[in-house]
Amino acid sequence: MKLLVSVVDADETIDALKGGADIIDVKNPREGSLGANFPWIINEIKQALPDDIEMSCALGDVPYLPGTVSLAALGCASLGPDYIKVGLYGTKNQGEASEVMRAVVRSVGNFNDEISIIASGYADFRRVGSLDPMLLPEVASESGCEGILVDTGIKDGKRLFDFMSLEKIRDFTECGHGFGLLVALAGSLKSEDILLLREMKPDVIGVRGAACEHHDRKGRISLERVTELKKIFR
Repeated sequence: MKLLVSVVDADETIDALKGGADIIDVKNPREGSLGANFPWIINEIKQALPDDIEMSCALGDVPYLPGTVSLAALGCASLGPDYIKVGLYGTKNQGEASEVMRAVVRSVGNFNDEISIIASGYADFRRVGSLDPMLLPEVASESGCEGILVDTGIKDGKRLFDFMSLEKIRDFTECGHGFGLLVALAGSLKSEDILLLREMKPDVIGVRGAACEHHDRKGRISLERVTELKKIFR
């Protein structure tokens, strides 16, 4: 199980690395749950990473516009991430989600087929008006993605467990693994949440707020907080 820490700039990246993050995830919280950061910031972060540390990039809480999203994904791919996370915010059903993800997989795969594409959904999908995340394993499998992620779309203090029971999270994880997919879990998680989720055996657990000063996702990444979180993984 790997610890993914979401950062907004190169300075935060250094503290996340010192604390033991396995994957550096680049996002822009000002633009949403899976908000995309600027190319020049992603490039600065990439240059700061050791060769053995993976980089993930959030493509955004994307609309149901397959052409637009696939073109954005190609731009992201040019910056050299190991993973591209696509937040299926504007897709209402499995057909729309699969159409978007097939376009992304094709555009990125033609450029660099070693980049893993992660189909991402929202535990609070009813509030968002998006795809039920329990459909993500099928969407990812039929579109050629390498993994799935469930997060929360609206960041108002509610967490993954406010929308998905332990049983449902286990089903999500096992179903993803059944399709041979990487499974990542996130959603305003706290330290005690990670202890519970560890039993589900996901491949990746992602955090931002839990790794920030005062547990505030709008604050700065704290070396001490990342170090404490990494201890749970060990």
